[in-house]
Amino acid sequence: MLKKKNISASKASLVLFLCQIISALDVPLDSKLLEELLQPPTITQQSPKDYIVDPRENIVIQCEAKGKPPPSFSWTRNGTHFDIDKDALVTMKPNSGTLVINIMNGGKAEAYEGVYQCTARNERGAAISNNIVIRPSRSPLWTKEKLEPNHVREGDSLVLHCRPPVGLPPPIIFWMDNAFQKLPQSERVSQGLNGDLYFSNVQPEDSREDYICYARFNHTQTIQQKQPISVKVFSTKSVTERQPVLLTPTGSTSTKVELRGNVLLLECIAAGLPTPVIRWIKEGGELPANRTFFENFKKTLKIIDVSEADSGNYKCIARNTLGSVHHVISVTVKAAPYWITAPRNLVLSPGEDGTLICRANGNPKPNISWLANGVPIAIAPEDPSRKVDGDTIIFSHVQERSSAVYQCNASNEYGYLLANAFVNVLAEPPRILTPADKLYQVIADSPALLDCAYFGSPKPEIEWFKGVKGSILRGSEYIFHYNGTLEIPVAQKDSSGTYTCVARNELGKIQNEVQLEVKDPTMIIKQPEYKVIQRYGQVSFECIIKHDSTLLPTVIWLKDNDVLPDDERFLVGKDNLTIMNVTDKDDGTYTCVVNTTLDSVSASAVLTVVAAPPTPAIIYARPNPPFDLELTGQLERSIELSWIPGDENNSPITNFVIEYEDGLHEPGVWHHQTEVPGTQTTVHLKLSPYVNYSFRVIAVNEIGRSQPSEPSEQYLTKSASPDENPSNVQGIGSEPDNLVITWESLTDFQSNGPGLQYKVSWRQKDVDDEWTSVIVANVSKYIVSGTPTFVPYEIKVQALNDLGYAPEPSEVIGHSGEDLPMVAPGNVQVHVINSTLAKVHWDPVPLKSVRGHLQGYKVYYWKVQSLSRRSRRHVEKNILTFRGNKTFGMLPGLEPYSSYKLNVRVVNGKGEGPASPDKVFKTPEGVPSSPSFLKITNPTLDSLTLEWGSPIHPNGVLTSYILKFQPINNTHELGPLVEIRIPANESSLILKNLNYSTRYKFYFNAQTSVGSGSQITEEAVTIMDEVQPLYPRIRNITTAAAETYANISWEYEGPDHTNFYVEYGVAGSKEDWKKEIVNGSRSFFVLKGLTPGTAYKVRVGAEGLSGFRSSEDVFETGPAMASRQVDIATQGWFIGLMCAVALLILILLIVCFIRRNKGGKYPVKEKEDAHADPEIQPMKEDDGTFGEYSDAEDHKPLKKGSRTPSDRTVKKEDSDDSLVDYGEGVNGQFNEDGSFIGQYSGKKEKEPAEGNESSEAPSPVNAMNSFV
Repeated sequence: MLKKKNISASKASLVLFLCQIISALDVPLDSKLLEELLQPPTITQQSPKDYIVDPRENIVIQCEAKGKPPPSFSWTRNGTHFDIDKDALVTMKPNSGTLVINIMNGGKAEAYEGVYQCTARNERGAAISNNIVIRPSRSPLWTKEKLEPNHVREGDSLVLHCRPPVGLPPPIIFWMDNAFQKLPQSERVSQGLNGDLYFSNVQPEDSREDYICYARFNHTQTIQQKQPISVKVFSTKSVTERQPVLLTPTGSTSTKVELRGNVLLLECIAAGLPTPVIRWIKEGGELPANRTFFENFKKTLKIIDVSEADSGNYKCIARNTLGSVHHVISVTVKAAPYWITAPRNLVLSPGEDGTLICRANGNPKPNISWLANGVPIAIAPEDPSRKVDGDTIIFSHVQERSSAVYQCNASNEYGYLLANAFVNVLAEPPRILTPADKLYQVIADSPALLDCAYFGSPKPEIEWFKGVKGSILRGSEYIFHYNGTLEIPVAQKDSSGTYTCVARNELGKIQNEVQLEVKDPTMIIKQPEYKVIQRYGQVSFECIIKHDSTLLPTVIWLKDNDVLPDDERFLVGKDNLTIMNVTDKDDGTYTCVVNTTLDSVSASAVLTVVAAPPTPAIIYARPNPPFDLELTGQLERSIELSWIPGDENNSPITNFVIEYEDGLHEPGVWHHQTEVPGTQTTVHLKLSPYVNYSFRVIAVNEIGRSQPSEPSEQYLTKSASPDENPSNVQGIGSEPDNLVITWESLTDFQSNGPGLQYKVSWRQKDVDDEWTSVIVANVSKYIVSGTPTFVPYEIKVQALNDLGYAPEPSEVIGHSGEDLPMVAPGNVQVHVINSTLAKVHWDPVPLKSVRGHLQGYKVYYWKVQSLSRRSRRHVEKNILTFRGNKTFGMLPGLEPYSSYKLNVRVVNGKGEGPASPDKVFKTPEGVPSSPSFLKITNPTLDSLTLEWGSPIHPNGVLTSYILKFQPINNTHELGPLVEIRIPANESSLILKNLNYSTRYKFYFNAQTSVGSGSQITEEAVTIMDEVQPLYPRIRNITTAAAETYANISWEYEGPDHTNFYVEYGVAGSKEDWKKEIVNGSRSFFVLKGLTPGTAYKVRVGAEGLSGFRSSEDVFETGPAMASRQVDIATQGWFIGLMCAVALLILILLIVCFIRRNKGGKYPVKEKEDAHADPEIQPMKEDDGTFGEYSDAEDHKPLKKGSRTPSDRTVKKEDSDDSLVDYGEGVNGQFNEDGSFIGQYSGKKEKEPAEGNESSEAPSPVNAMNSFV
């Protein structure tokens, strides 16, 4: 079976194709064929329907047509035949239907007003043009009137009427003063659509005598000026504020009719003090997005490209601080006829069928009528093959006599559309348009395309043969295209030979032969190699090639992808490149490029230049500066400068640099003048007028530049007219109605004399004959106001000074200001390529509607919702910009299985045009992302529990999960792989019947109908026996609190861990926990800076163990005790008690000292009472806590305070920690430095806290502290 596909234009040598669409033939674009085929007339060019002409110039009414045989032309005027032979002023261009009415030789344009229509006729039919209405433009003068001064009270409203003369077309209105400066406008003062100047309230600064209304008539390039209007504002002691009143429109309601596709302009201007602010709304709806604009300080509502949907009531509201007023404008949008389907030409074979369809719409709905060869079809000659059915003409079994041109007219009260479409019945034997014996050459293993462009009616069948008597070509190794081209996808050497193309239909048969030659590819068999060379050495790169003997190769060497330097050190041989006397500048990449007429290959290598080995060398230095500068041969534009070189310092001088100073314009600034070789000591210098010159010379060698010489004497040249004009002249509008002309001003040096000015000239291209000019000074910009939107202008800027003008400047083309595009791209289509990529197509907008430089198109697209989650999210719009007049683009990075919207907008230099209607498209399902997590918990002897989260991006409807796992032995070898499919609604699984004490590796992924997503892996181990594993934990938190600090201790069970932290906060508070890091491996910590009398919550955690914390504990700090301690210390009984205690302690110390010196023994209990250092107590072997020395009968706890040193501190070298750190069940008080105050015990059981209750007497130690 033959394989067919389309071939792109880039692959075909001719754009020649033949296909059959709806029983119609396409004629190839071959000029010779078109000259031979009969064809009815086609109108190719005609003047616009409403043609306003300049009464001062000849009237040219265009009518061009093509056909075979060439058509003849005739005209009607006002519905009757227009005999041009009877009017000497009217001629018709040769071989054309274009009329030229010679007004410049005495004719009157008004005499030729009327409705003209052109008819182009040949033996195959007659085509007609539109009705062309000819009207001469008019720019009448302003009627003379006596204008009285306007005397207005401050705060009152005022309207200055323009009332311009009625012109054709209507003039452009603007207000200026006597100095031709635009009058400033604002929310208070603005120009209405009718040209009047409105003041919402007048102010004293509005008083002036030169309010002038100008009317510009573009067709005749004339500006008419109204008499100046005088306004005098008189002030009063108090200005009365007033609520808004509408100046225009009047009343509370009005109506407006606008046509579809036009710009709707609605205006509301209000008076009032303070100045009212205008707001617009549409009753019962929203103002259309992207097509609504506010102009004239929101007094004008502008809606572009209006449609029937824009009909409705629009309300403007004027408001200030005293009130508001509103006006409702009822807008009705009608429509002139517009095409839905315009009729298209038909080329048929005898006996074939076809249709002409003419469909149009409008408001009111247009009437459709048909004409045949310019005659209403009802009275046209009958044709049995033709049947009219409303907007369609049906043709059956056509014959050659059925050829004709049909006109479709769609009209309503707002306009009409006229379209010509011919029916051309052809009976033609086959023709082959490809030249005979055409030679095709290709490289082996590349595609070969052999053309066979053909035409015939009926459409011929095409067959290919290899050789003169070969069999017909068939099979998958050939591709046969619709346009007759034969493609050999991979041509081999044996594919060479003669190929014959045969075309046949019922009227005949024809054949053509072409030749194919398959060549060997070009190869570089010896490529250049990387080289490292010392400076001043020699290097060579090889490039040996192999090529087809019939092809002539050319070898080009490049350095860093550019041509080789123009240097005689580079020698290019047949197979190599040699570089002599290598320098550092030669460092880089060298490429050998081999080209033939059919292919190209290249190879590159890098050259690295290194320094030569150091040798004892002469000291090189920069040269000394030149001296003894002398000026001779002084002329107006030239002078001779000579000098004596300084010492070269062992490095020859390569060149001299001459610089100059302009003491008249830029004293102290030196500019480059020229350079000369190092062997030259005299130079002839060209000078500019009006410059006070001084010169200096700098010598240069390979080491560097010398210091500048001393300046020469000064030389002042005479003034002259400028030699040059400003550069970089541009014309770019900043607003839609202006043209900003800019240029780069001449420097003082370039001015050539005093009084530098610029003559700025402009004229509209192809419209204006005369230049408009203005002379300005000290600026580099001039703004031309009142221009049409985005039209080309010819611009030139000429310099002049007190001595004359510069040469005539060259002209540049600029454009007046751009405006936003008016039309949205149409026929937006989206083709979804895959789940993440889509292609969008659109029809380009008419260039006329762009109203600026077309920069490209922007595609806005956004995700509406995910089809799997069915939940909307915040809309984040994506924007892609496609430069130029591109009509398609790719949308990458889409999310699978999602609903998207997009629209397209055209972009010019001003901004974006309206958006096309939103287009909805959906992406298909894709593979999901990996599951969000996989956790393996609860290991037992033979089971593991798996828990997982669904994919963050399912990208479709999940069908299942795939779990694969395999054991890993002690040598890290993987065992057999087991696969399990899990329903998509599951989130956990218990794997049973596993081997005990075995490590398993798990692979887990999700699936949609498209396929499997990426997987995540995890490893886990079954336990060795049923003994519960030891999980790390922190327990038995103990707190001992004082007024502003607390000692926290705890027990930790688990593996070695050294990074603990303590978190605490006020109990019952929602504030964040405060965190303190514990240094080292100790299991206690002192919290400082607490608030007295406050309940706190506390917990302990271990860094790095996720979620591993102790349970919370609550403690309360003691109340503030400073005032109570001061009160006790002042009591007499307390002072006496303290003295007795001190005396008793002194006696005990003396007794102990004496007994120790004597070597006597004393009971352990007494020894314990005599020593205040807790470190000397023995430690129990079983739990590490401190025990106590006591008699068998004595198990009473020690008195609180008996272990506290008299200086209130524990020695630093002994311990920084509290005694609580070394025993359980301790709950006492601590000083701020961590020393213990209270009782302690070696018992395991926790005992009630003492010393913190406010009802108890203070401890003796506390009392002593207060006393001290």
